[in-house]
Amino acid sequence: MKKVCLALIAVLVLGCNAPKEVTTKQYSVNQFMDIVQINGGSFSPDESKLVYNSKATGIFNAYEIDLKTGIEKQLTASTDNAIFSQSYFPNDDRMLYTSDKGGNEINHLYVRNQDGSVIDLIQDSTAKAQFGGWSYNKKLMYYTSNSRDKKFFDLYNVQVAGGETKVYPSTLVYKNEKGLNPDVMSNDDRYIALSETITTNNSNMYLLDTQSGKLNLLSKHEGDAQYNAQYFSLDGKTLFYLTDEGSEFMYLASYDIATGEKKKVEEAPWDIMYAYLSRSGKYRVVAINNDARTEIKIYNEQDGGKLVSVEGLPEGDITGVNISDSEKLMSFYVSSSKSPSNLFVYNFDTKEVKQLTNTMTKEIDPNDLVAGEVVRFKSFDGLEIPCLLYKPKGIKEGQKVPALLWIHGGPGGQTRLNYSAALQHLVNHGYAVLAVNNRGSSGYGKTFFAADDRKHGNEDLRDCVESKKLLASLPYIDADKIGIYGGSYGGYMVMAALTFAPKEFKVGVNLFGVTNWIRTLRSIPSWWEAQRKALYTELGDPTSADSVALYAKSPLFHTDKITKPFIVLQGSNDPRVLQVESDEIVANARKNGVKVEYVIFPDEGHGFVKKENNIKASEEVLKFLDANLKGVNP
Repeated sequence: MKKVCLALIAVLVLGCNAPKEVTTKQYSVNQFMDIVQINGGSFSPDESKLVYNSKATGIFNAYEIDLKTGIEKQLTASTDNAIFSQSYFPNDDRMLYTSDKGGNEINHLYVRNQDGSVIDLIQDSTAKAQFGGWSYNKKLMYYTSNSRDKKFFDLYNVQVAGGETKVYPSTLVYKNEKGLNPDVMSNDDRYIALSETITTNNSNMYLLDTQSGKLNLLSKHEGDAQYNAQYFSLDGKTLFYLTDEGSEFMYLASYDIATGEKKKVEEAPWDIMYAYLSRSGKYRVVAINNDARTEIKIYNEQDGGKLVSVEGLPEGDITGVNISDSEKLMSFYVSSSKSPSNLFVYNFDTKEVKQLTNTMTKEIDPNDLVAGEVVRFKSFDGLEIPCLLYKPKGIKEGQKVPALLWIHGGPGGQTRLNYSAALQHLVNHGYAVLAVNNRGSSGYGKTFFAADDRKHGNEDLRDCVESKKLLASLPYIDADKIGIYGGSYGGYMVMAALTFAPKEFKVGVNLFGVTNWIRTLRSIPSWWEAQRKALYTELGDPTSADSVALYAKSPLFHTDKITKPFIVLQGSNDPRVLQVESDEIVANARKNGVKVEYVIFPDEGHGFVKKENNIKASEEVLKFLDANLKGVNP
């Protein structure tokens, strides 16, 4: 591990009126990774505790925190596989969690009894499962699993009333034979809202009456439109859902089950991300994707829909809102590009806000971190491209620094103003970062989202090249020292840039990126069957004539064009981008004399979840960039 570097930029005092230079500390990756990543949040039945997930031990485990004392208790002690708590049981302190094996994404559901013993609810080792929530009467637990057919997820329920048991027999509620995925269920357990993915821009929504067995298509429409069921009214007579039918952005609408009448409930000049109703209907929570930030609105439905204002919060976005069954408490997270997520609880009666965690290490001065700034530029065809710019602190007048384009995964992802230890580490070490939300990114309307369909590795790559021009125009950027960094689909963009625009970027950083589209699309995991056709429509069908275009845009088959150094980081258990993808492009490039660094993590999947592996990844990336982009001898 690297030792802490406390190199200070000297403060020059040239006179009483001379401006002072910014003094910034430089931190090691160990310090940046010394934050505690946390997520999740579920109230105990008596609402005295919260269960959540923490990476305090270096890998995610389940913890509970006493809301009165703030005392934490670790509930699970995994040292190899990440554990993610889902919820306490409705009437006791049993806890439900999910976990896979080494990042293989074959998640199982586990019950942790109050004595600490654990029961795996999924007997088939090859089957996946996902928690589907509790019935309104708190007697049933719902989950989906592909144990019957690995291509599709059926809906099951389990009786949970009556206390602990060693056996949890399940009952099949909905047999999924057509790729219609269950989304939400009415409070009386009668109706199930189902979704069907047609393409990445088009879907359908159905309503299943479990009493009659009748299945109705609710989303008859022309053209592309998305539908996403959110919740039923308390009486089960109305379904609330999100759609972009007739709009650029997702809005909240309602469907009257008896009459079939549809109404628009709420819209914004951005996508509404989700909406839900608290248990007794007192509060409606709506989240909006507002220009790479999350905007939360909480309406008091018993007070004429009045907005609830929570005072005394630190600067940042509110996320992960969860209102307790009594509707007296609300847990949530606050985070920003300069601050990792912290867990809070709010008391609606007393108006008290209580911070439960402090996840930032005391060794880092928050003033040394950099906030992302939303910037935009017009690409080659005039399309406006949104980006997030991170400028290193302490740049002297006339100084020029190296820079990186930061490309998100997907396709269809979005880089948001969240805290990233890896990004802040690079900025702290003198690299400007421009996170590009190229065409095809979500959050900017359905036209923008669809703008890269069948054009991957071409027009979205041209957006990246144009964004390099934006960087080069900034007075503090060294235009000859600009690299490109990305993971997953962003990793593909890195290799596409080095292959198909070989003169544009000086180096590349590829984290588990696709390099052979034909193999990747043919080796899609079986449980993606419902989305397979959508992916093939967007990217191309590798079993058809589309394979010619997929071959043409796959960097692996054109490695003779690569001339610039790059580094590849890959998990051996990755079910999405197989290790062989990275093995082959590294070998081919090396045969052509290209300098390549290759780091394999045998205990990771698609993305790295272990703290020690993330530390090593960032260390190797910085070492590579310092030598090959910044030009600093190790």
